[in-house]
Amino acid sequence: MSKKVEERIGKLRRLIEEHNYKYYVLAQPEISDEEYDALYRELEQLEKENPELITPESPTQRVGGEPAPFLEKVEHRVPLMGLGNAFNEGEVREFHRRVRDILGERDFSYIIEYKIDGLTAVLTYERGRLIRGATRGDGYVGEDVTHNIKTITTVPLNLPEEVDLEVQGEVFMPGEAFARFNQQREERGEKTFANPRNAASGSLRQLDPRIAASRPLDFAAFALQEIGERRYSCHSQGLEYLKEMKFRVNNFALASSVEELLEKCEEFYGKKAELPFAIDGLVIKVDQLDLRSELGATAKSPRWAIAYKFATQQEVTAVEKIEVTVGRTGTLTPTAHLRPVNVGGAVVKRAVLHNEEEIRRKDVRIGDQVVVQRAGEVIPEVVRVLKELRTGEEEKFVMPEKCPVCGGGVARDEGSPILRCTNQARCPAQRREGILHFISRGAMNIDGLGEKLIDKLLSEGLIADPGDLYSLGQQDLEDLERMGPRSAENALKAIEESRERPFERVLNALGIRFVGATTARLLAREFGSLEKLKRASQDELEAVQEVGPRIARSIIEYFHEEGNQKLIAKLKKAGLQFEEKYKDAVKKLEGKRFAFTGSMETLTRKEAEELVIERGGEVTSSISSRLDYLVAGEKAGSKLDKAREEGVKILGEEEFKKMIAG
Repeated sequence: MSKKVEERIGKLRRLIEEHNYKYYVLAQPEISDEEYDALYRELEQLEKENPELITPESPTQRVGGEPAPFLEKVEHRVPLMGLGNAFNEGEVREFHRRVRDILGERDFSYIIEYKIDGLTAVLTYERGRLIRGATRGDGYVGEDVTHNIKTITTVPLNLPEEVDLEVQGEVFMPGEAFARFNQQREERGEKTFANPRNAASGSLRQLDPRIAASRPLDFAAFALQEIGERRYSCHSQGLEYLKEMKFRVNNFALASSVEELLEKCEEFYGKKAELPFAIDGLVIKVDQLDLRSELGATAKSPRWAIAYKFATQQEVTAVEKIEVTVGRTGTLTPTAHLRPVNVGGAVVKRAVLHNEEEIRRKDVRIGDQVVVQRAGEVIPEVVRVLKELRTGEEEKFVMPEKCPVCGGGVARDEGSPILRCTNQARCPAQRREGILHFISRGAMNIDGLGEKLIDKLLSEGLIADPGDLYSLGQQDLEDLERMGPRSAENALKAIEESRERPFERVLNALGIRFVGATTARLLAREFGSLEKLKRASQDELEAVQEVGPRIARSIIEYFHEEGNQKLIAKLKKAGLQFEEKYKDAVKKLEGKRFAFTGSMETLTRKEAEELVIERGGEVTSSISSRLDYLVAGEKAGSKLDKAREEGVKILGEEEFKKMIAG
């Protein structure tokens, strides 16, 4: 092993962590996803070739590892005390009066922060390296969840300085991510979480880190305990320091009087509907740390801080009807149509009732007056029925015995409250949702098509399944309402480009139940082709990481269904990729490193990079003497000059295409 390899690994780790910070914390990415993936693949390859250099702090170690046999107890160095509560302006003023009674007329300020509704965690760093992550527990003893903390992208594994720190923060699940996560669980027939807090808590306490890694967890720091000499005098300075250490720190405000404090609290409260996470109040603290020591604490909570709680906004409205929709996998989902009502700044018209068991538990009837709220400030939900207001005219709701769209039979999965339409091949709702999934970004990524266009194509009888998309002609599209020649041409171009999507994307696009993007990628890499996957036994499928008995059965059942066999034959005829190109392909470019600059006439950057990867080469965005080729298109940037300085061979577009073809 050379010194250069070790230095390159160190540089890649720093680059990847820096780009993680810019993407996930600052939301200001500086490189494309493809460039990031290239850096990550290069690091993976170098660590694979030099396993003795793998460290727990490497970005590649965020996901994976063996499940923990149990969660070990961790005694906190500094106890995490609970906070007293204030529920109105008067109680905030009373808190201020108590602080003033102790501090007298001395000047001080308050700091106001959001109280995220998540799970508190304590991260310990030694010489800038994350060595442990623990839950709050009872404030004195928590549980070691380091294996799961490391999977959260917004948690730095290495700090910019070699310091010893304890960082307190909140692990949470952002609102939109929580909604998608719950929807995916429901489609898979799994139990959904009641709110983002429960989802975050359940995810962080998993024994298997791969489960935590597959869930959209986030982390925001809210306190700092330096181990050793303190370098700041105010809590707000500590938060600024945490920002320098690459932590996500949410907005905060300072106030020097109780009137300003209440004004800032009102301002923060008014913005809660815009936040990407759920909150259950604000935290008010004295900012000066020396004064905190003087204020001290009671047996239960510090005298220098308080949680200003505000009740979840709830409103009363009426259930006008209950409608059942059918999803891509045939799931029948009842949804309450409500008399429109403003809840926390958003007009709520519908609330998902999930399944028959949930309707029965809450006893929701058509015509009922109900209390609604937005769970986690995001998802409308029926909290309870006001049964005392019933008139006797309310109608009990019963789930249909047949599919409400196609009239086909319905069945309940074993041990699940969810009903499913069994007429997969002929159900229009499943066909529509299946086509929308097929063209989606994570599958075939056909940008030129959208939901409205798909609906037009279906209503005109031009398509019945995804395979029909590849038989559409220019005139078919031009004849549709509001589709001119240019729009039709763009749509057909997007469809044509999708023929080259790799096998793993095609496999995901098929919509096999329980097989998402990650599982599709693992299956594609393991079996290499659709034919081999079709012939795989239950045991062979279960041997693949993340594939359990239920997923294996679903795959086998999918390939035995006649309608699916016909669709696959149609897609094969259309020229889609049903083999993993890097599985058995001749590695013409193995060991060669490429970078790209400028634009090409006949290839997009992504297409060019995929051509290199499929032939065993590597793609990077950095220019160094280790680079073999720089492919330079029109308007090449500074990379071209640097490549010449480093003596890297420069290829034009035609030279690159000849190399690929050869």
